Amino acid sequence: MEDNLLASASSTDRGSWNSKLGFILAAAGSAVGLGNIWGFPTQVADNGGAAFLIIYLLTSFLIGFPVMVAEITIGRKTGKNPVGAFKALSSSKFFPLVGLWGVICGVMILSFYTVIAGWAFGYAFEEIFYTIGLDQAAVWIQDVGNGSKNALVAAVFMLATIKIITGGVSEGIERATKTMMPLLIGVLLIMIIYVLFQPGSSEGIVAYLLPDFSLIDSDLIFSAMGQSFFSLSLGMGALITYGSYLSKKENIPQAAAFVTLADVGIAFLAGLLIIPAMYLAQSNGVEIFKDSGQLIDSTTLVFTVLPALFHSMGTIGVIFGVTFFLLLSIAALTSTISLLEVPVSYAIDEYNVTRKKSAWTIGLGILAISMVIAFRPDFIDYFVIVFNNIGLPAGGFLISVFIAYIWKTDNALEEMSHGFAGIKESLFAKVWPVFIKYICPLAILYTLIQMIGIF
Repeated sequence: MEDNLLASASSTDRGSWNSKLGFILAAAGSAVGLGNIWGFPTQVADNGGAAFLIIYLLTSFLIGFPVMVAEITIGRKTGKNPVGAFKALSSSKFFPLVGLWGVICGVMILSFYTVIAGWAFGYAFEEIFYTIGLDQAAVWIQDVGNGSKNALVAAVFMLATIKIITGGVSEGIERATKTMMPLLIGVLLIMIIYVLFQPGSSEGIVAYLLPDFSLIDSDLIFSAMGQSFFSLSLGMGALITYGSYLSKKENIPQAAAFVTLADVGIAFLAGLLIIPAMYLAQSNGVEIFKDSGQLIDSTTLVFTVLPALFHSMGTIGVIFGVTFFLLLSIAALTSTISLLEVPVSYAIDEYNVTRKKSAWTIGLGILAISMVIAFRPDFIDYFVIVFNNIGLPAGGFLISVFIAYIWKTDNALEEMSHGFAGIKESLFAKVWPVFIKYICPLAILYTLIQMIGIF
């Protein structure tokens, strides 16, 4: 009998954050990923430079932040995963399916994300192999179409993710992100300082920081909005899950503001590194534009242009090359942790499975899908369209609708009053409901329509 009680307790022990800082770093780590480090700078360079940057920052706080507050509030109120949270707050049969869709999106994104993360991790060794004259090994690492190599590095990445998740919320996720996030920021700053003092980078600094407001149009605005939404890790239930581990004494709007600041801050730093580095590469004879005048695609930029730059820099290039690709790996790992935690939390809550069993079963199941993608990387484009470009904004739109019209913003504000005693008399209580009822869902819906090509 006693053994049964202990087994039950261990299977339902969801855990909690040890501190607000732990939550902020973990949630920011969920948002910060490969898209921030290379996707965001490419978007900036392709869409008006500093003008895009300004609109991105605005939309992150005007659209992304209110939805983030909504997700965290739903999670903390219920203390459950996305499916269980919607079940707890409504008798609707539809919205638990919205939560399940978020779980599925996270699973499918993780299945290809591990392959891409493996490419980044592998390129750290490419820099070493190239330098010591192991040309065949360097070529082997460079081949993103090599299924065996892709499968190997994806497996390494997934096993590292599973190991962290089995440690639990505070001892696994929180401890890992408290180490990785400061390391990520520190490495970014060191590399930025070096690049900015190199001849040829000044043109990139101007392009990144000096806005041309005549470039701002509706396409740029909605492109920036889409980037901010995706970069904040919204719509897949990760922040509902992370919010479910948050203490009642914490101020949700304040915590969400810190997470948003951390995410856009790291994206800004990534741009301040990558864009000047692109122009530095160009000054060293590396092509960064296509014949049409457009910037080369982000994958080519990261896995062709930047390695060529590092190779041209001698010994310091090796150090920076290895460091940069390890930086990408750290950013990717902070995201894969949150992507796996969502289905693991779902299994713990809904099926009373122990964390260890859930993490290994689900993690290895997702790895099986990754093995298919490793040999067919062309599938990644289809997965991105369905689960990232369409799935996430659809989830964010429906979460906004749920909290605005089903659960109601008054109930959400009541939950937020735990940790924010004067919230109902604050400016936030007057402004946030307007955004979550009207501005956010309409903006997200328009972005979603743009994504699926109706207009």
